[in-house]
Amino acid sequence: RGMASLEAMEKGGSKRYFAEDSKILVAQGVSGAVVDKGSMFDYVPYLVQGLKHAFQDMGVRTIKELHEKLYKEELRFELRSLSAQIEGGVHTIYSYKEPKYL
Repeated sequence: RGMASLEAMEKGGSKRYFAEDSKILVAQGVSGAVVDKGSMFDYVPYLVQGLKHAFQDMGVRTIKELHEKLYKEELRFELRSLSAQIEGGVHTIYSYKEPKYL
């Protein structure tokens, strides 16, 4: 359940959104259920490896080194549009196998 769902607001969460005196509640979140996707222990190694690859791509080994390069303006990021992100993904191939972590 989201913190700003109607269900949460009816149970006292409206104080957080300055709506405690209002009779009209507008949902700013959703309520729902997520099917169990398994243990985090199965996912964490993929997350760690992904971070290692990202750090390698940026040319850093530690978070401290990442911060230092950012502050010295030795490392910059490029903003990509949604279209560029889609174009950079998998497309126009006949078959594709989803990665294990998804």
